[in-house]
Amino acid sequence: MIIPVRCFSCGRVIATDYIKFRDEVERIRNTEKREPTKEEISKIFDDLGVKRYCCRRMIVSHIDLIDEVIEFD
Repeated sequence: MIIPVRCFSCGRVIATDYIKFRDEVERIRNTEKREPTKEEISKIFDDLGVKRYCCRRMIVSHIDLIDEVIEFD
C-alpha cells in the first residue's frame, strides 16, 4: 500500500529513493510515450545510489494501491 520506509532485508532507508525512482519512470513514460528499458531502470538505480539488490527489489516490486483503498475510508 504505502512504500516501506526501510528495506526489509538490510534496513536502508528507501522511501525517498522510491519517490525519485517513480518520478523518473513517469518522466520517461510521459515524454517518450513508452515503458523504460531494463538498462534505463538500472541506470536510474545507479544514479540514486541504490546498489543492493534487496533495496532494488523493494522499489521495483512495490505496487502503490493507496489511491484505490482511500475510496473505502
